[in-house]
Amino acid sequence: MPIKERIDLIAKEVYGADGVDYSAEANKAIERIQADPVLAGMGMCMVKTHLSLSDNPALKGVPTNWRLTIREVLTYGGAGFIVPVAGTISLMPGTGSNPAFKRVDVDVETGQVQGVF
Repeated sequence: MPIKERIDLIAKEVYGADGVDYSAEANKAIERIQADPVLAGMGMCMVKTHLSLSDNPALKGVPTNWRLTIREVLTYGGAGFIVPVAGTISLMPGTGSNPAFKRVDVDVETGQVQGVF
């Protein structure tokens, strides 16, 4: 199935979008990926905010009358995925609000590490 058809299917059937809009960068990437049979055959993993079914974290619940915006499309060959990125989500890894590293310390007198699981 062509990449845009897969994205459209996920957007409509899973997220409830009315359709999909693509940035110029996303369209260019899709053309490049679609032209390569190896890349075009990879699986798909959508990236969007976890705070909403839409690409807008402010739209809570099950929003209606909205369109999914794809701003870029990445490929992860090692994992075998085409990754459409929706909205303004950051792809940088993050930590929780109270990460475990804050509880790690070294007792300077004994050299014992404390707070490691």
